[in-house]
Amino acid sequence: MATTAVPANGVSQTQMDPMSYQNQGGVPQGIAQIPPASASLYVGELESSVTEAMLFELFNMIGPVASIRVCRDAVTRRSLGYAYVNYHNVSDGEKALETLNYSNLKGKSIRIMWSQRDPALRKSGSGNIFIKNLDPTIDNKALHDTFAAFGPILSCKVVTDEGASKGYGYVHFESQESADNAIKHVNGMLLNDSIVYVGHHVSKKERASKIEEIKSKFTNIYIKNLSEDVSDEKLNEIFGVFGEMVSCVVQRDENGKSRGFGFVNYVNSEDAQLAVAEMHEKEIDGKQLFVARAQKKGEREEELRKQYEKIREEKMNKYQGVNLYVKNLDDSIDDERLRQEFGVYGTITSAKIMRDEKTDISKGFGFVCFSSPDEATRAVTGLNGKMLVSKPIYVALAQRKDVRRAQLATQMQQRSQLRMQQPSGPIPGVGPYPGVYMPQQFPGQPNRSGVFFQQPIVPRPPRYVPQPGQQSPQQLQPGNFPNGGQPIPQPYGSVPLNRPPRQPRPSGPPTRPPTVPAQIGGPPTGVSPAGRGRGSFKYTPNVRNAPPSGPMGAGIMSGKPTLNAASLAALPPDQQKRTLGESLFPLIQAQAPQLAGKVTGMLLEMDNIELLHLLESPEALAQKVAEAVAVLEEHLRQQEAQE
Repeated sequence: MATTAVPANGVSQTQMDPMSYQNQGGVPQGIAQIPPASASLYVGELESSVTEAMLFELFNMIGPVASIRVCRDAVTRRSLGYAYVNYHNVSDGEKALETLNYSNLKGKSIRIMWSQRDPALRKSGSGNIFIKNLDPTIDNKALHDTFAAFGPILSCKVVTDEGASKGYGYVHFESQESADNAIKHVNGMLLNDSIVYVGHHVSKKERASKIEEIKSKFTNIYIKNLSEDVSDEKLNEIFGVFGEMVSCVVQRDENGKSRGFGFVNYVNSEDAQLAVAEMHEKEIDGKQLFVARAQKKGEREEELRKQYEKIREEKMNKYQGVNLYVKNLDDSIDDERLRQEFGVYGTITSAKIMRDEKTDISKGFGFVCFSSPDEATRAVTGLNGKMLVSKPIYVALAQRKDVRRAQLATQMQQRSQLRMQQPSGPIPGVGPYPGVYMPQQFPGQPNRSGVFFQQPIVPRPPRYVPQPGQQSPQQLQPGNFPNGGQPIPQPYGSVPLNRPPRQPRPSGPPTRPPTVPAQIGGPPTGVSPAGRGRGSFKYTPNVRNAPPSGPMGAGIMSGKPTLNAASLAALPPDQQKRTLGESLFPLIQAQAPQLAGKVTGMLLEMDNIELLHLLESPEALAQKVAEAVAVLEEHLRQQEAQE
């Protein structure tokens, strides 16, 4: 993209290519950057999914690459958007810098420069210029081509926000003379029909000090809370005693009625400061005046934002570790009962049940604030999971909504990285993706989503039980098996290897097995203990389709769910999460069929007491599912954008 420059006054209508400046004299030749002793390149503006393999494929076309490293976050391992490429030869680095700079990689234009290990050159600001009021169509390459005529460039960047130019950028020259020439020739010129400003870059610290200096020398003051009968003449009379004024006005609406504020502009800054000191909070006509330095709207908004952030930070630090979140509360519990239950653990500064504004009915959760973190910790340890009235309450440190969403996003990112690191095949006993709950399926049976899962085949035990002193026809000696004496698993229905010939049937009437006397008081032989509805047979412990035993099994056989805190505690710890997942999965599948497995896996990371609350409260479950689906959809959108 060829960017042209013309004088801003429009006298000369001929647009001049900046490259022509090198033929006018006074501008040094040599556009190519001078390489350092090492052949190390900095590659910036990388898309977050770019890996070392992609960069190697791109840069190895120029010459043999010594090493490549994409810089990543130490905790999340996410790409920081830049990398280092090291060549064996400096000539290959020069060629890569010349041919690959600003090339497109995964939808973004990469920026290449020589790696500067010593930050002194970058921090000194020597040769660094600032350009603003850039046309939105000017990108890094166009800006580089525009200023390359004035000398070797170390780095060049147009600042963007989500891919769109913010209208300003930076160019860092190798020498201060090149920067001065660029400012002299381009400042005030037209670049793509926009008058640009080009000047020396000023650090943020220096800009802040200059702004404070300007603020201290103000002459314009703002007065509010004025009485309606105060006119311009009366305002001039009140504030004229402090010094000579340039202007004095009371702001009025379209009907000429006073809006209650005005401005006074003095000639000297000392007079304005004296007026603020004397008249601020002074009472006139029964109203207390507010007098301060006049500010622009953007400056006021920035100052208010900083004040709000400061107050918010102080509030967060004040209640950090002492404010507790309590949920799964019975509707009969009020503020006084909540304070009574938690008061045994320490001094409570506040306790409140959140209620509906219209009906004044409890929402089932509240907050308790203690005076010290130790007291709050004891309350969490002692009351979390305790039965209060008829429900086990959940107690934890209170968190803001944005913090919870950030934690869910971090968990999703970690799961994605684990999925990339794990092998492609499914792991026995675990779903095909980490963090995804998959309900158990019988062999050859499709699940509710229509996906077919082939279960591993377990060898059946022999049906023939040999009598003492006899040998089973299926029994083989260990030495008869190949592969080190271990039997080879065979698909179900196929003929096993080394199977002995079938013995001929004995002639005569078949022998009847000995009868087993029925137990007194038990069900008849061959009848299911749960009734006759499931067939005239009974289950054995090793049969595959036997109903689960224990508290959950009773609930399934009776058709009524019996999962509660007591039945869950009766299960082994390693089966509690699976049991909760089996109960949650169909409920979540009804709300989010496509993401039911992933949402269930995310929710199973919560405490068991909280999961029981979700099973009892459809509203709370719907809210949690909605939050998880929102996080998943946002994660999928980011992945699609990266691809």
